[in-house]
Amino acid sequence: MRYLLIGSLLFFLSWTHLLGEDFISKMEYAKMLYSNPRGIGCNKCHGEKGEGSIIAEYMHKNKKVRLEAPTITNLSKERFFHALTTQHKVMPTYFLTWQEIDSLYYYVSSEVKK
Repeated sequence: MRYLLIGSLLFFLSWTHLLGEDFISKMEYAKMLYSNPRGIGCNKCHGEKGEGSIIAEYMHKNKKVRLEAPTITNLSKERFFHALTTQHKVMPTYFLTWQEIDSLYYYVSSEVKK
């Protein structure tokens, strides 16, 4: 019975490899990364589709102040990479790999615009 189970598993793994199917698609990985790259997702501030949003509103010296996250769907790849590899006053540093940043860019530049 054990050999049958192991044989079936190996057959299944080799079959999906022959078909070229991955365990998770590039888009699924990118969407998952966008929702939670390192504890808090991009979507919490930049919106579900990268459209930007208001993070907070408060009064400062009798003036209403808005803290806003910008739209990220129309950034160039260079600007997107720069934004994720430099420090900001508000945005946390995620310490993402180049492949993760590339996946995030893929997500916000293709899927979100649809």
